[in-house]
Amino acid sequence: KIRILDTDGPAGVNSSTLGAFGTGFCSEVVLAQTWNVDLAKEYAEAMGLEFADFHIVGWYAPSMNMHRSAFAGRDFEYYSEDPFLSGVLAAAVTRGVQSNGNSGVTIKHFACNNQEDNRMGVDACVSERALREIYFRGFEIAVKKSAPVSIMTSYNLINGVHAANSRDLCTVVVREEWGFEGTIMSDWNTTVPEDGSEPWKCAAAGNDIIMPGNTNDDADIRDAYEKGLLSEREIRSCAGRIIAMIDKLAK
Repeated sequence: KIRILDTDGPAGVNSSTLGAFGTGFCSEVVLAQTWNVDLAKEYAEAMGLEFADFHIVGWYAPSMNMHRSAFAGRDFEYYSEDPFLSGVLAAAVTRGVQSNGNSGVTIKHFACNNQEDNRMGVDACVSERALREIYFRGFEIAVKKSAPVSIMTSYNLINGVHAANSRDLCTVVVREEWGFEGTIMSDWNTTVPEDGSEPWKCAAAGNDIIMPGNTNDDADIRDAYEKGLLSEREIRSCAGRIIAMIDKLAK
């Protein structure tokens, strides 16, 4: 049985999630203040060993959005306002956790999830240069330097398109430009709001998994396939990447 740890930060391995006590590791913002890549990897190796003890193979972290405001509600679980520092440390943490061979990270939230207020509906209007130099840069470093098992898309829209529905993000940038070979999943319940992500467009974009899987998602995908809006190839591509992830982690 595969267990995927659902936690929004390092301290989530505890009695409430596992039925047993785990170590309360420091948050990303604290780790980032060390500027110590070797320490970040060592910290993550210890975390990976603990995951193995609890038979956990997936971690929904590290989070690596930018600190745009000191008032942002989730700054504690993001590394920094600097994309290079965020990317380098996230890469070290990814390598550390994944060094045990059967645990994987999910770097998140891709991309521009930089505020808590209305984060399921806000439209981040950002120039391509700013996206590539600031908001994508940390993710690019982490992908290229550490090959995370998975990426989680963000709730928000980017220039009018929900991140989970954006082929430009999920396929063109991440897979075709950066060479990412893992799975991409959505943030929780992104398809639930009336103006949220559309399930079939997630599959078409290359967002392989809709979390946690909602009542009407499969019906929407089947309907789009029957109407010719979604191809069998796109569906099989998503399914294939999910199966590859399971094969990699279920050792």
